[in-house]
Amino acid sequence: MTTADLPHQESAASRIGPRKLLAGAGDTAEPTRQRLRAEGRSDWELLCVIDDAGRLLGTLTAAELLVLPDAAVLGDVMKDVMKDVMKDVVKDARRKQARVRSGTDQEAMASMALEQGVTAMPVVDAAGQLIGVVGSVTMMDIPRREHVEDLHRLAGVTRESDDARNALEEPPLRSARHRLPWLIVGLGGSMVATFIVARFETALAAKPALASFVPGLVYLADAIGTQSEAVAVRGLSLSRVGIGRLIGNELRTGLLIGTVLALLAFPMVWLVFGEPRLAVAVILALAGASVVASVLGLVLLWLLARFGSDPAYGSGPLATIVQDVLSLLIYFGCVTAIVL
Repeated sequence: MTTADLPHQESAASRIGPRKLLAGAGDTAEPTRQRLRAEGRSDWELLCVIDDAGRLLGTLTAAELLVLPDAAVLGDVMKDVMKDVMKDVVKDARRKQARVRSGTDQEAMASMALEQGVTAMPVVDAAGQLIGVVGSVTMMDIPRREHVEDLHRLAGVTRESDDARNALEEPPLRSARHRLPWLIVGLGGSMVATFIVARFETALAAKPALASFVPGLVYLADAIGTQSEAVAVRGLSLSRVGIGRLIGNELRTGLLIGTVLALLAFPMVWLVFGEPRLAVAVILALAGASVVASVLGLVLLWLLARFGSDPAYGSGPLATIVQDVLSLLIYFGCVTAIVL
């Protein structure tokens, strides 16, 4: 195993079970079944067929092994030599060839297992040699752990403990230590937002109606950004689509959302305040903030991923304060250009 194949905390290799079941390429089905019965093995999910060098040729489930003809050579089965025999045994050839490299992220492995319709996954090194098998129970546990982890990070909670279920039971000091880091960043950002509003204090005093739209604008931008983050936080880890296409999709989505919200807001602002220019400024700011928040929710997380950080760390308080500051800049920019 090379350095690249060494297991890290959330790699496929780190989730390998303690035992694996092996068969040689030259073994036939019936003697293999007899051996398994003699050994009394009941802890296996995949029979891994390997060559003389230990390289994985393919896998069979218990059901597939059971219905093979007695004289079927397992190595030939893996090479699809017995296509007529196997067509009713393994209906999807990808299933018996499914495998992941040892350094593959555990969440990506779980996603691949789902796509390929397998419940257990063999793990190989760079040379294709079998290292072990990740069982179905572990495979089911991975999405649950990742989901809990993402929920904490979306809330800006940095946790070092693997047992997320005990988060509410932590001592106050430790709980505060897990929650404070991104909130301190948010505090700095809120100072920037306060400075922006203070710069327009004279305009707000002269025209108090301008202040009425700040809470709603900031809320909608945050809500749109949160939706974008929720979609992107795991999608970035699993998607194979280029970032340019993803940004384009979010740009169009944000523009569509912003346009609909702006069309709904325009008559209400005009009717309530009786100022068409104010209504125009508000809807332009709303549309612009919607587009920016939608794209930012993706781009910020992608940048973190590019720098080797989990994208989920960019959500929550950090993304919220950035969206708030940009939304205020857009709003006061529109107001300055159209109303003042």
